[in-house]
Amino acid sequence: MADQSVERPNSQSETANLPPSSPWANEGQTIAAWVLVIIVVVGGTLSGVGVLVAAVWLFWVGMAVVVLGVVTGKLLQMAGYGQGGANTLARQARAHAQRRPQ
Repeated sequence: MADQSVERPNSQSETANLPPSSPWANEGQTIAAWVLVIIVVVGGTLSGVGVLVAAVWLFWVGMAVVVLGVVTGKLLQMAGYGQGGANTLARQARAHAQRRPQ
């Protein structure tokens, strides 16, 4: 196995490049994300059941529900309910204010 160690001179310092702001603190738990996931899971379940019972129409209904879920999630994101959206930030600020001791 090849030696993967790297020698660095002690006289030079390493510069850390940090992002201009902190990352999102909600870990993707937004209304848009939850709605999208719930609708896509329902659509995927319908499609899976359609495959199991050999009902082609149920498979395509499930696929249509999946597409509807993706479109709904995108519309909610554009309406401000996704990462960094105005409604999401306001909801986070309210939750943060309620946790803060008075």
